Parts: sequence; C-alpha cells; structure tokens
Amino acid sequence: MSAMSVIPDSPPREFRILYVSTGNVCRSPITERLTRLGLVERLGGQIPGAPGVPGLVVESAGTWGHEGAPMEAHAAQVLAEYGADPGGFHGRELLDEHVIQADLVLTATRDHRAQVISMGHSAGLRTFTLKEFTRLVRAIDATTLPDATSPEALVERARALARAAAALRGWLTAPSAEADEVPDPYGSPIPYFRSIGEEIRNALDPVITALTGVPARRGRVKNP
Repeated sequence: MSAMSVIPDSPPREFRILYVSTGNVCRSPITERLTRLGLVERLGGQIPGAPGVPGLVVESAGTWGHEGAPMEAHAAQVLAEYGADPGGFHGRELLDEHVIQADLVLTATRDHRAQVISMGHSAGLRTFTLKEFTRLVRAIDATTLPDATSPEALVERARALARAAAALRGWLTAPSAEADEVPDPYGSPIPYFRSIGEEIRNALDPVITALTGVPARRGRVKNP
C-alpha cells in the first residue's frame, strides 16, 4: 500500500501538508507561512490551496496546541522580516481529523513525529520530521517527478515526492539525532528566533523547490 492510498477521504485534486510542533505558536506557524511565501515566490500567483484554487493546502497544529491563540510575537516578527504574512493566524490543537486529512505531515522534532504516528490513521509512511524530509528530498532525482504544469499536475508531483521520500526512509540516516530536529525558541530573545527562522527556511528551500520544480530566488531578509 502506498503512502498516499491510506487517506481515502483526501480529495483527488488536493494535497494537504500539515506542520506540527508543540504549542503551534512558534515553529509550526513559521514553517507554514514560509511555505506559503515560497510557493507564491516560485509559482508567481495565488497560494495553491486558497479558496477556489485546487492544489496544495498548507496548515499547522500543535501536540499541545493553544487553541485559538495568536502567533508568538517574535515568530510574527521573523515572518514579517522575511516578507511573509503572519496575520490572521490562530493556534490549533492537533486532532485526529488533521492527521487523517493530511497527505504529508512534517514535524519539528522526532518526539512530535512519534506522537503523530501514535495517533494511528496509518500515518507512519507520510510523517517525517521537517529536516528528515529535507534530507530525503535532496536524494530524489527531480527529473523522475511529474512536471508541475497545472494545479492537478502540482498535486501529482507532490504525491510522487512523498512516495519517493517514504521509499528512501531507512536508507539515508541522519548523522545525529539532533540533525533531524528544529529546537524550540519559545521564550527566547528575537536573535534566537531569527536563527530558528533561518534554520527552518534552509530546510524548506529544497522541499519547496522539489514540490514546484522551481528553484528559489532569495532576496534580503528585512532585519532591522
């Protein structure tokens, strides 16, 4: 059984990416909004998954999520410095329905990954830490993936990428356990948040490039 076939309720023209951290106020919202920004930069249009646009849906939640809470102020500041929109965010507690609906779950740490998998719903094949998924994606030959020439083709490319990454798991191990983790910046000063933001952005770049087939064109971070 493939990683994608275990989600019978997933719409055929939609691919849902779920980012998971602890409180859903720092790491996962930063990752969610940087992903959306990266998609816009590469695809030059509306965010795939916006209302009425079939394609990629990007969401986040927390294993101890602060339901309805705003994004942490430093996290919002880091996003604004990258040119991403932090507005309108509300924290969510990770629920079974989020895992059931997700085609790909990317977590901040191995503990988060284990918690998602422990919820069941055949989540094991489609759940990775963000950095684990990045490592696997780097090893995938992009020429073997469908071209993302339409929203439907973009979804097929995303599904193929997730399947290829799942097939590589176990063959490409991390140099250390910490290499697959994004540390929690909660309660830290803004310089540390910026370092975590850059860590996340670096991990996301090859993932978004692989999803879209379009390399990044980075501008300067708008640090004060």
